This record gives sequence, C-alpha cells and structure tokens, in this order.
Amino acid sequence: MVAKYVSKDRENCDVRSPDTPKTSSKSPRVAVRSIDTYAAQCDKCLKWRVIATEEEYEEVRSKMEESPFVCDKKHGVSCDDPADIEYNATRTWVIDRPGIPKTPVGFKRSLVLRRDFSKMDAYYITPTGKKLRTRNEIAAFIDANPKYKDVNLSDFNFTSPKVMEDTIPEDAVRKVSSSGNGSKRKALKEEA
Repeated sequence: MVAKYVSKDRENCDVRSPDTPKTSSKSPRVAVRSIDTYAAQCDKCLKWRVIATEEEYEEVRSKMEESPFVCDKKHGVSCDDPADIEYNATRTWVIDRPGIPKTPVGFKRSLVLRRDFSKMDAYYITPTGKKLRTRNEIAAFIDANPKYKDVNLSDFNFTSPKVMEDTIPEDAVRKVSSSGNGSKRKALKEEA
C-alpha cells in the first residue's frame, strides 16, 4: 500500500489557493490543505515507512504490483525497526492505487483535496505551467508541442487516491443527500 497524508495542521485548514483573493473579511483565514508526507507500507511487516521525495514515492507506487515495497528497500532499515509513522486520525490519509505510472519528466501530477473531504482531484501541470484536467487536454498539448511528442499518453492517470474515512476530521463539513430530495445536496456537519 502507498499513501499520502495531508494537512499538517488541521486546525488551520482551508482549501483556498494562496492566489485566491479574499472576498470577505468574515471568512476564516487558514492554510491550504496539501500533501505533506509520502509513505509506503511494508508488504512483510505492514509498518509504514516515510518516502523522502515525491519522485521516489512515484517510483515505488508505479512498481508496487510487480515489486511490492519492503522495509529493506529503504537504506539502513529493516522490518525489525520501529515504524516511521503510524496510521491514525491525527492527519487525513489518502491511499493511492498501486501501478499508477510515474509522471513524465517535466510534468507534475497535482492532487487537490476537496473542501468536503469527499475526494482528491487529479490534474497535471505541463512544463510550460499549464494545468490540464483531462486526457484530451493532454493529447492536445502534446500535439501542439512537438517537443513532447515522445511523451506517452498512457503515462497520465487521473485516478484519485482514496480518502480514508476514518481519518477525516470530525468537524469536516460533508455533503450528503437530503432525505427529502435525492438530487438536492445539503452541507451537514458529520457527527462522530
């Protein structure tokens, strides 16, 4: 299993981008939720190991199916050592699906946690800084930029990591279907 966890300080979480202008003096001032740690679970002892960089994490994730992660893949670490981190609700955890390919060189895969903690949205940022949200947009970018003609479209994957329900903050505002009208959405505070 490979995971990321987000929001170093959940008491100061907000999904507004730092570039989003403040529109009201009454809105809370808090930090953006972002991924702050990458981890992989040992296939033998099931302990979680912190993965140092996003690039290393993508390498582990992309090969997880044919070469499961084990503690000794991390230099100087074995299954006898204590876990680097513990899975718990002090942070919101998201679990990636194994086998997602590494992001092509020059591109960046970005994930944004929705305000209601329902899921993370995946998109790619091109080497020119353009944000692409669909495979069709990526194909159009590659066609328009012959410099990237060797980039394989199958290396782009918009699968979102699964947000682990048991790590979502109790005070998170969740969207649920209203009992009166199935199509109507109503924001409610999730009760523990």
